[in-house]
Amino acid sequence: MDLPFVSPVYPSTKKGALNGYNRFCTVRREESYRKVFRCLATVVSQTTQTDNNGLETKKNDLLVAVQETQRGLVSSPDQRSVIEEALVNVEAYNMGLPIDLVKLDGTWRLQYTSAPDVLILLEAASRLPFFQVGQIFQKFECCDSSNEGIVRNVVRWSIPSLLEEQEGATLIVSAKFSVVSIRNIYLEFEEISVQNLKISEELQALIAPAILPRSFISLQILQFLRGFQAAIPVRDSGRSRRRGVGGLYYLSYLDGNMLLGRSVGGGGVFVFTRAQPLQC
Repeated sequence: MDLPFVSPVYPSTKKGALNGYNRFCTVRREESYRKVFRCLATVVSQTTQTDNNGLETKKNDLLVAVQETQRGLVSSPDQRSVIEEALVNVEAYNMGLPIDLVKLDGTWRLQYTSAPDVLILLEAASRLPFFQVGQIFQKFECCDSSNEGIVRNVVRWSIPSLLEEQEGATLIVSAKFSVVSIRNIYLEFEEISVQNLKISEELQALIAPAILPRSFISLQILQFLRGFQAAIPVRDSGRSRRRGVGGLYYLSYLDGNMLLGRSVGGGGVFVFTRAQPLQC
C-alpha cells in the first residue's frame, strides 16, 4: 500500500487549505521591512543631527567673526571678507524657505552691520566726547498677521553728565512692513521719535539741589524732562505727502536665536541675535 509522503523538513509548496498563504515567508518579509525602516530612520536622524551641528558651528563662526568689529565700526577689508563668507554659509540653510512671522516677532539685538546710516551713529559716538551710543535693537510686531506688521529700530544713546550712561535716551524709528515675496519685506517708515529721557544725577542736582528746598518750578522742570517725548513724521518731499520713505529688506536667515538681513540696493548687511522683550 502506498502511503502519502510529507517532508518533515521542507514546507509543502502546493496550495492547500490556506490557498497558497505561506506564513513562514510572510514573517520573514515583514521582519526585513522592519529592519529597512529602522535603518532609514537611523540614517535620517543622523543626517538631521549632522546638519544641525553644522549649522550651529557656522552660526558660531559668524558671531566670532564679528566679535572684534565694534558692531562693524572698525572692520577691515579682510574682516569684512571673512564675515561675508560666514554670512553666506549660514544663509544657505534658509534658501527658498518663506518668512516665518511667528519666529520673526520679538526683539533682536544688533551684533554687526555694514549699513552706512547706522555706522555714522557709531562713528559719531567714537569721535564726539559728548555723545554715546548704547545697544541697538530691531523690534518686530507681527505674530498675529500672515503678511504684515510693524518694525521699530531702537537706539539707546546718551550725553555724558546730562543723561545716564549708555541708556540716557531712546531714539525710535518706526515703520510698517509688508511681505512682498518669499523672503523680502517692504518697509515704509512713518516716524522718528525721542523718548525715555533719564537725566543724570549731576543735572538733577543742578536743576534742583538736594541741599535746598525744591521749588515748584524746579520740580516741574524735572518732571517735564523725565516725561519728554518728541516725534517727527517721515515723509518723502519729492512724492505724495501721504507716502512715506521706504525700501526693501531681504531677510536672508531666520531661526529662534539669529536674524540676518540685507538692505536691498547696497544698503548693507545686518547680524542680529535674539534679545529680551523690549518695551517701547
